[in-house]
Amino acid sequence: MPSNNPIRANSILPADREDIELHTADGLTLVGELARPLDRDPVATLVCLHPLPTHGGMMDSHVFRKAAWRLPALAGIAVLRFNTRGTSSVRGKSEGAFDGAVGERYDVAAAIEFAEFSELPNIWLLGWSFGTDLTLMHGLDPAIVGAILLSPPLRYSSPEHLAAWKDSGKPLTALIPEFDDYLRPAAAAEKFSYGEIVTVDGAKHLWVGDAERVLDEIVRRVAPEAPVPLPRTWDGPMDSGDMNAYADRTVAAFADVPVPGPLVSGSPDSAPQPRE
Repeated sequence: MPSNNPIRANSILPADREDIELHTADGLTLVGELARPLDRDPVATLVCLHPLPTHGGMMDSHVFRKAAWRLPALAGIAVLRFNTRGTSSVRGKSEGAFDGAVGERYDVAAAIEFAEFSELPNIWLLGWSFGTDLTLMHGLDPAIVGAILLSPPLRYSSPEHLAAWKDSGKPLTALIPEFDDYLRPAAAAEKFSYGEIVTVDGAKHLWVGDAERVLDEIVRRVAPEAPVPLPRTWDGPMDSGDMNAYADRTVAAFADVPVPGPLVSGSPDSAPQPRE
């Protein structure tokens, strides 16, 4: 009989995985992956919007790859992740160039459209850092059930975007690390005019060492019938991912790179800010 094997950081559980391409309204091709449950229809769908590509963010940023590697098997959730314009990963490089959350509106729309045309159910946006700004600014689409924000810096989005989500009535949850580099719980409570705020004790902006807690909070909201906390062991077949593939995407690798701000009069604001 198979034994209970611990699910580790690089564990890949069974799923139906396919490489996909997204086509934007302004003519770009973006690369991505869709992971579905292998033995059942998905109960919900996550469309993942990654952290800043100028500072190592990509579709393989660790929380997102762990979501894709685990959630189809453990919770019956489909996970769609992709590289926004100009972003590269092991999957490949998307066409175009980083556009400070402006042109990325077409990327978000293309991902939602793909999920909708694929008849994926209960589509949620899962944004992380820069991806939370894309969620708030460009993700309020009729096809979207709700959104979950990981470490929102509120760097590009505005109070007007939060007000629009409030007017929509769609569920919005922000997971705020206790020791975030940009927006800590007390400040988040003041700035968020709408939505559920969840403080994660001891966590930091990049969620290193806290991916399991993040995935549990996500599943509680998008697939409430799934067991939470998620299992930490697996009885069936299990592959291992190559962790060395991401060695050049660490925080240290971008220590001297200014974090771009919103476009002002057509020029990026590159004043020094905390690192992504």
